[in-house]
Amino acid sequence: MPVTHQGTIRAVAALLLIAAVSQSVYTALYIAKLDVPRQLLWGSEGVLFALLAALAGAAMVKSRDLTLVFSAIAFSAALNVVQVGVGLTLFGPFGDAAKADPALAPLAGAIVDFSFFVYNAAKLLLGFAALLVGLSRTSAGAKLLGGATALVGTLAMIANGGKIIAGGDLIAGVPLAGGTGVLATLLLAVALLGVAKDD
Repeated sequence: MPVTHQGTIRAVAALLLIAAVSQSVYTALYIAKLDVPRQLLWGSEGVLFALLAALAGAAMVKSRDLTLVFSAIAFSAALNVVQVGVGLTLFGPFGDAAKADPALAPLAGAIVDFSFFVYNAAKLLLGFAALLVGLSRTSAGAKLLGGATALVGTLAMIANGGKIIAGGDLIAGVPLAGGTGVLATLLLAVALLGVAKDD
């Protein structure tokens, strides 16, 4: 079955939108201290990100002007597959081991830290993609959407890149990295729908 380049871009945008909603739902449940169905949410995200990597990779090789954008999205998706996989397969066993033997707590903590490192690297790439698509949309005349996407993408790059470099949130207690990353993902998805007509 033939798949058009425009159709592929729309599919990428749809998956990014679903990812942003899924991560927002998880965050809301976590903040509200409600039971989080991790297997369902993270498992679904694992499937979503695997498909996103394939679709963004296909869009990358067919793109006329946005090769770098789709490259960033594809590699971000691949990193997210790793991050979700670590959470689903390693958090539980290492957490249980640390409870049974407190001497293993640093090892369990290292697993969580690695997962967040990968998460922040993925969000850094999505911020980069949002910046580039935002600039493209701005030059095409969609100044409000393009400007907002580029601005939030830049903030996501700074917050997530800064967290990787500093080893923690740039402002203690304020989850700028995750928040800007999810918002950048949302705006990137919306901006890509306009790009589908032009690329």
